[in-house]
Amino acid sequence: MRPLLVIFDLDGTLVDSETLCNQAFLDLLPELNMPVASMVQQFRGRKLSLILAELSEHLGRPLPINFESTYRHRVAELFSTQLQATPNVHEMLASLPYEKCVASSAPLDKIAHALAASGLAAFFGKNVFSSYTLNSWKPEPDLFLHAALKMGFQPAQCVVIEDSEVGLQAAAAAGMRALHFVPNLDDELVRSLGNCFNDMARLPDLIERTKL
Repeated sequence: MRPLLVIFDLDGTLVDSETLCNQAFLDLLPELNMPVASMVQQFRGRKLSLILAELSEHLGRPLPINFESTYRHRVAELFSTQLQATPNVHEMLASLPYEKCVASSAPLDKIAHALAASGLAAFFGKNVFSSYTLNSWKPEPDLFLHAALKMGFQPAQCVVIEDSEVGLQAAAAAGMRALHFVPNLDDELVRSLGNCFNDMARLPDLIERTKL
């Protein structure tokens, strides 16, 4: 079997968390009056500080000084009660014959909480990497390159699983092949786009057919 490292994004990829993360904004800032679905699309994969700056601009006022910590606490509450793994992720990870890790823009404690709450922690152990450790966020390639180095792989031996445009850009900048998870994408479009998939159950076969 060829040596291969599968690098997974977390939010919106392994766990169905994007709606919960944006619902936390609406819970704390009800005057935003923005549809949560549009917020998911607008903020997917982006650095939190940039999102907070946009929210402040949208509201026309600064956010409270302690807003980030309040927000993270609210997200943790929602994760504890509502977070679910993406459909078919457990079965996919159990059948995946390659080395794997998580590389996320989230802080390590949020990653650990999400993996534990969704029942995915045992699949990754300590193979978890955070942008906050490096102080570098997607679309910069540093996080993916760091994960590959720590896992003992060259960039050409890695495939990145991402749901966001900034994540795909980071993978390209790192010299890694990327597969784009788009869960609501029509099957016909999936067949016409070689790097997209809409069901985690299909990922092992797709990786097997991916030429690196």
